[in-house]
Amino acid sequence: MATNPIPNPNENLVKVFDAEQASEVTVVRGLLESEGIQCEIRAIDITQDVMPVGGGVVLVREEDAARALQLIEDYRRTPEEELQEEQSSNLTEKRPGEE
Repeated sequence: MATNPIPNPNENLVKVFDAEQASEVTVVRGLLESEGIQCEIRAIDITQDVMPVGGGVVLVREEDAARALQLIEDYRRTPEEELQEEQSSNLTEKRPGEE
C-alpha cells in the first residue's frame, strides 16, 4: 500500500477512467482503493439540454496507471466475456497423454 494516501499534486497524475455519472466514478474509486491504489477524483460538469449531469475523472499516480487500467478492464468484463475466455483456454489446454 502506498505510504502517502493522497496523490501529491506535484506528482504526475494519469487519467485512468472518466464517466458522466458520479456513481460510476465512485465504484471505480472504491475498486482501485481496495487494491491499494490511491486516486484523486476531479469533477466534471456536462451541460445537457434538460439538466446538468455531474461526472468525474479518476486520476492515479503515473507508476500505478498500468495496474489501475488492468483492474478496471478486468472489472468491466461481462460474465459472457469471462465465460468465453474460460472456454477458449479450456480448448487450448492439453489433456494428460495428448500431444
